[in-house]
Amino acid sequence: MCGIIGYIGSDNTVSRLIEGLRALEYRGYDSAGVAWYDGGMRVVKASGKLDNLAAKLGDAQTTGIHAGIGHTRWATHGAPSDTNAHPHGTPALQLVHNGIIENYAALRAELTELGYTFQSDTDTEAAAKLLDYYYTVEKRSPLDAISRTAARLEGSYALGILFADDPLRLYALRSGSPLIVGLGEGENFIASDITALLRHTRDYYQLEEGEIAVVEQENVCIYRDGVPVEKERKTALWDVQAAERGGWPHFMIKEIHEEPTAIKATLHPRVKGGLPDFSGERLDTSVLAKVSRLHIVACGTAMHAGLIARGLFESLAALPVTVEVASEFRYNNPLIDENDLVIIISQSGETADSLAALRLAKEKGAPTLAIVNVIGSSIAREADSVLYTWAGPEIAVASTKAYSVQTALLALLAVETALLRGRLDEARGRALVTALCEDAPLAVEAILDREEEIKALAASIAGCEDLFFIGRGAGYYLAAEGSLKLKEISYIHSEAYAAGELKHGTISLIVDGTPVVALCTVPELYGKMVSNIREVKARGANVIAVVCADADTNGIGVDSVVRLPQLCEELLFLPAVTVLQLLAYYTSVARGCDVDQPRNLAKSVTVE
Repeated sequence: MCGIIGYIGSDNTVSRLIEGLRALEYRGYDSAGVAWYDGGMRVVKASGKLDNLAAKLGDAQTTGIHAGIGHTRWATHGAPSDTNAHPHGTPALQLVHNGIIENYAALRAELTELGYTFQSDTDTEAAAKLLDYYYTVEKRSPLDAISRTAARLEGSYALGILFADDPLRLYALRSGSPLIVGLGEGENFIASDITALLRHTRDYYQLEEGEIAVVEQENVCIYRDGVPVEKERKTALWDVQAAERGGWPHFMIKEIHEEPTAIKATLHPRVKGGLPDFSGERLDTSVLAKVSRLHIVACGTAMHAGLIARGLFESLAALPVTVEVASEFRYNNPLIDENDLVIIISQSGETADSLAALRLAKEKGAPTLAIVNVIGSSIAREADSVLYTWAGPEIAVASTKAYSVQTALLALLAVETALLRGRLDEARGRALVTALCEDAPLAVEAILDREEEIKALAASIAGCEDLFFIGRGAGYYLAAEGSLKLKEISYIHSEAYAAGELKHGTISLIVDGTPVVALCTVPELYGKMVSNIREVKARGANVIAVVCADADTNGIGVDSVVRLPQLCEELLFLPAVTVLQLLAYYTSVARGCDVDQPRNLAKSVTVE
């Protein structure tokens, strides 16, 4: 959530800031602003989309070397408005901020006593005024003022700072929220993530906790505890084409179509001789052979991927698994110890609740494994082991290919675990690996070839305001993800239920014309699902059934059928979720919604 960009160089600073902010739009925002030095400090802010800010800026130009900072804000403290938009500051400085300053109220009260006044409702302004106090009242150097400010701030934050009387430097501070320093030719940057910089550089430094960066046109110096430190220069594997739409109408549909390739990219390097091979990873697979229980902890779509994984680990490896939302795991005093393995799943590797859950697991002595997409992210760095999903950038707020590669990788890990624990013979293991690496991507491609069929189904539900997903077993876990995907981008109220639970109250909500999507993806439970379908049909539901390739649908009375390609039962979730993603996407398009940037949502939730 929120996005930071900073630039120093001889190009048009305003243009570079707007360009960087546009690349960060996917993170979610409701206002934006920029500050730059051009013979004096200039600040322009606007609520709403970046076009509003660009209109205010007009044809603003800079020549020579100029420093600037920009921000897209996702409101936490104070409603979206021009006043609450970042940057915030004083005549002496301006700063932009990602995260939450938890003690902002106490700081505001203290600073008010010192004579400061506040214009906004934000927590950020307290940090800006506190920095101003150390810089202008106590007359400290920029570096010392920033350090003293950081010592007073509580919470999670990343700051980009511009001082009016130090116009040839940018300053950046990271504590909790991610921040990088981009390394260009004759220019340098700060940014929330590398996607903001790919047009100009793929090289960067990853700021660690508590580090302060001083960024000049030709030089970068990073301090830890006031002492300069050497940093490893990193290079992003993504390129600018991967982070752009490339002719697709939205990032979401582009990323859905990338799923077959992404699944192969994630799996093929981890297979040798037809069997799983994690030998090149930061993972000691012997841990999997001896752990007594798995705890899978994640948020949102990643948590739903964990539910699929639970079924695989329990059925293939006979290994008990719990799956919990990270924000609840932290406060439920989880019963874990050194005999358990805690798996943290996060696309960004920066999800605040998941990162806190990881740290809690480590405090309790449990080994930890991260499954993330972003190399060098906080969760990846802090976990004992890490498996990268190698999916490339995912820009749309609604996660699609991340789910597919997370579940595919977890499936391969489940096969490896089952082999290590003697629960699966080699022949069966090879068959599952072949199905996962070869047959499953083809099955997803087969669904993508039937896009128009699913688009027509989307048109049939686009006018509704309530919808239900039902399923049993893995079908229920798919229902949860399908429901989340639909409601987050189409704004249709949607619920997912275990089909057997309908008669315990929910069926009272089924009235004539209510759409129900029935996930019939577990063959041995198909008869049970047919009974549940008949229950909702008896109340007038309009039923869309997603069924296995050979399912007999004669006489069950469904209104529409999506038949999945032939694939082993354990892996049917991969083509099935693509059906649900396409259904959500085309429903959102039909309703005229902002598919890639749904209201009130952020791509990476870096605050609790």
